[in-house]
Amino acid sequence: MNAVGILLAAGRGRRFDPQGRRNKLLQLLPTGEPVVVASARNLLSTLPRVIAVVPPQDGGVADALRALGCEVTLCANADSGMAASLVQAIRHSLPQADAWLVALGDMPYVAASTLRALLDALEEGADIAAPVFEGRRGNPVAFGAVHLEALLALQGEHGARALLKSAPVVEVAVNDPGILRDIDTPADL
Repeated sequence: MNAVGILLAAGRGRRFDPQGRRNKLLQLLPTGEPVVVASARNLLSTLPRVIAVVPPQDGGVADALRALGCEVTLCANADSGMAASLVQAIRHSLPQADAWLVALGDMPYVAASTLRALLDALEEGADIAAPVFEGRRGNPVAFGAVHLEALLALQGEHGARALLKSAPVVEVAVNDPGILRDIDTPADL
């Protein structure tokens, strides 16, 4: 299996700052690290290849991610929804990749052990693996090659949500509240 990490970092963060003056991905966590850097570092700790998707005028997100060692790809139509970013990353990963661990740039608290458990589930035969903490499903989600065509056909705001509802998902129990914790408002920092 040749799994690639995908970091979706092209959202506008309108709930964080409706005026769009502050990019939530560049806000500092209590550790002093920007949100997106912590999220990328987690993925890079588990996967040698991470593709980060950024929008035009990202305010410095691409530079920060390149400095860490991520491959950065620009999604010109990022505002059309999360699916556009995901499709952009999948296309960028081909032909080498045959599995994808899709993480969100605003989820810096996911444990490396969770990422490994999701990849292990794919290696053991799952086509889609999602983490579950205390009965609640979270992110990131891992997809196997059998879903390549469906992933490339995604459209709209909800990314792969429809695929997760229509295909069998192996739920991986984890002791990781980070799978449910994203940065949506300044209070979440």
